[in-house]
Amino acid sequence: MTEIPQWHVAGDWFDVCSCDIPCPCEFAQPPTGNLCYGVLAYHIREGHYGDVPLAGLNQVLLGTFKGDLWAGKATDSKMGFFVDVRADARQQQALQMIFSGQAGGVPAHLLAIWGMPDAIGMELVPITFEVAGDLSFWRAEVPGKVSAHAEALTGPTTPRGKRVQTLNPPGSEVGPGQVATWGKSKTARVEAMGLKWRADGKSSKHIPFEWSSPAAS
Repeated sequence: MTEIPQWHVAGDWFDVCSCDIPCPCEFAQPPTGNLCYGVLAYHIREGHYGDVPLAGLNQVLLGTFKGDLWAGKATDSKMGFFVDVRADARQQQALQMIFSGQAGGVPAHLLAIWGMPDAIGMELVPITFEVAGDLSFWRAEVPGKVSAHAEALTGPTTPRGKRVQTLNPPGSEVGPGQVATWGKSKTARVEAMGLKWRADGKSSKHIPFEWSSPAAS
């Protein structure tokens, strides 16, 4: 068995999905209509896996499931991986170990709750990722395959420049203790890995993430 080195990653995560605003999954409830299609996008601002540097790399996951994910009752769960084409072989292996839960930590804990989805593919692709410094928007794109762009949710009683946020959400896709900033998708489109859907104008949220290997926690 390969020894797992100490590792740490921190950065930005967001999703766009087919759920109505606000996505019930974030509150540990079944998705809108009991079915969810989603794009999960990650940017690693700082990180390493042993001596393998990971800072600056992006990853996009495609996911779909039916039922209550947080109660461990989801069915027809599927997940596909888009890995940053800039990652070399060692970085690709490191990302796979972390995000698949094989390296332990928060991803392993989440997958223990959700159950292991069926893998529908993994591709090395160019990934564009951007989050505004003031959290007014976030976006990611895999050319010809995925377009995910959302703007911060606002309304008549939201103070100018302030964000609609949830503290300690009970169904956070990046683990406990973070702040979810809510948005509304301008573009949510997927045509890849056997999935084809569009859900513009639906729920989105941004959450920072910080994960470490169990030995470093």
